[in-house]
Amino acid sequence: MSPHAGYNFGFLDEYAKKEIRRAILKAISIPGYQVPYASREMPMGRGFGTGGLQLTLALIGADDVLKVIDQGSDDSVNAVNLRRFIEMTCPGVSTTTRTQDATLIQSRHRIPELPLTARQILVLQVPYPDALVVVEASEEKRKTMHGEADYSRLLVKLYEDIVKFNEITISHRYPTRINGHYVIDPSPIPRWDVPELDHSAALILFGAGREKKIYAVPPYTKAQPLAFDDVPFRVEDFRDEQGRRRGCHRCGCTNSFLDEFTDSSGKKLYQCSDSDWCDGQRRSPRE
Repeated sequence: MSPHAGYNFGFLDEYAKKEIRRAILKAISIPGYQVPYASREMPMGRGFGTGGLQLTLALIGADDVLKVIDQGSDDSVNAVNLRRFIEMTCPGVSTTTRTQDATLIQSRHRIPELPLTARQILVLQVPYPDALVVVEASEEKRKTMHGEADYSRLLVKLYEDIVKFNEITISHRYPTRINGHYVIDPSPIPRWDVPELDHSAALILFGAGREKKIYAVPPYTKAQPLAFDDVPFRVEDFRDEQGRRRGCHRCGCTNSFLDEFTDSSGKKLYQCSDSDWCDGQRRSPRE
């Protein structure tokens, strides 16, 4: 697909880009508010993050440096195919696997381990944008609850978790209150990444293509996971049976989110989810 194949730069037509940009501006102005937009059909199957892709295509420019990751990896099927599509429809745009070099990062299920900067934008793919969907099926009622900041039923669900399991067992999509009002679904990122939303220097955008919603956490905005005073929010600690923090078998890092897998001999191994972080640790440890 060449720049002369009849495709507009960034695939989307200019009217679609303008509409998405206007929705982004509204989302930034009202942190956490789900802004509806006319999601376009994209030549990607479900699960390939068409909402995030539309945000990326509406924002990307010839001077941008793009990084695409899926669950921390630059080499997964999702990441590779999205990167190829963007390269084909945005001729001249540079791509990278290094977080610090990127100006625009599209991600599925992870926030990079390396702290983001004010010159960067992070786009997260979202399957279900509304945190209240687990307690209320009606979208009309959910809108009213969001408007009134009524999250009592969501807190009751967390409380029931504590009563049954003695802790909140949500492993991903942890409900997070933005700027003291709206509670968002932060996409299927693990609990480990939720604190990175709080006062992030980078603009963080969320795109749900199927649900046709865009929302944002603007730079330096307060983001607090829902919790109780006596049962505070906590992230995964990856400790073994002896209470020791496990480390990555490749780089030895003990301060990153780890993926668990089993090798050919049946032995459990742990490895940094963020492939760029792991490679950087092997080059020059940051701990």
